[in-house]
Amino acid sequence: MRATSTEPQQLSSIAADVLAGLSATPKTLPPKLFYDAAGSELFEQITRLPEYYLTRRETSILRGQAKAMVMAAGLPANVIELGAGTAIKTRMILEALQAQRGRVNFYPVDVSEAALDAAKENLRGLPEVAVHPLFADYASSMDFVGEIPGPRLILYLGSSIGNFEPLHASLLLSHLRSMLGARDTLLLGTDMAKDASVLLTAYDDAAGVTAAFNRNVLVRINRELGANFEPESFAHVARWNEMASRIEMHLESGRAQEVEIRGLQMRVRFQRGETIHTENSYKFTPTMVESILRNGRFVRECTWMDSRQWFALHLARTSS
Repeated sequence: MRATSTEPQQLSSIAADVLAGLSATPKTLPPKLFYDAAGSELFEQITRLPEYYLTRRETSILRGQAKAMVMAAGLPANVIELGAGTAIKTRMILEALQAQRGRVNFYPVDVSEAALDAAKENLRGLPEVAVHPLFADYASSMDFVGEIPGPRLILYLGSSIGNFEPLHASLLLSHLRSMLGARDTLLLGTDMAKDASVLLTAYDDAAGVTAAFNRNVLVRINRELGANFEPESFAHVARWNEMASRIEMHLESGRAQEVEIRGLQMRVRFQRGETIHTENSYKFTPTMVESILRNGRFVRECTWMDSRQWFALHLARTSS
């Protein structure tokens, strides 16, 4: 059944997202809602799990190739990272830039203030790197990019581009491209398609950290919008959609139930087995990478991969 609500005259960003997502059929919530302080900490725990290979694979590439990457990018003075998180991996890029050119300005962009605070702390000890945190949702607007002088290196690591449908990913890159000049570059991380068993365990770990991360979105809605979700009544579900080449994360209701969200004057009914789709994570083939870059008006120049070819970093330049 559809949710019933009376829409308030003015909605915060989270309220608007929850109203739209839980009024839809099927129900959805955007993954940016994961990243309050607790969610950001849970995600950092995920990156250290044995099942979650993505961070280790990407880090191994950066550790071996950071100097080559910044040289290929032309030693830019300004680095902007979309969805920077705590910027632990980014330190290797900034260290390489600092060693080769000296003074660097770094602009970490994130929807989590806690993550930005951690990023600034993690980058202490780099005397030639000035950190300028930007609290922003880059998926809604990238106007801040145009306010930062070039030449610029845009970092989009962690395969975060995989959270978007391919068309939306290309539109996002096209919007970014409109803010850039001829000397600017993009370093894009993509998790590559591989055996489904590897992917599923990466998103459904034995310790249950990913499950806690997924359910935390309900805890956040309870806190910020006065809802009465019982998070433990929703099971964490990870599915491999082979046709779309993506992992899907869902929260599945274990029983028929009704949830009140007082901040939205809204009641949401769930049938047993009904899910809230909380995240997609696309897994890329080389053809998919070329497609989203080309449609976003970028030209791929270089690609670096880990030893198992599970993860890739691509340096791309703007095209006309």
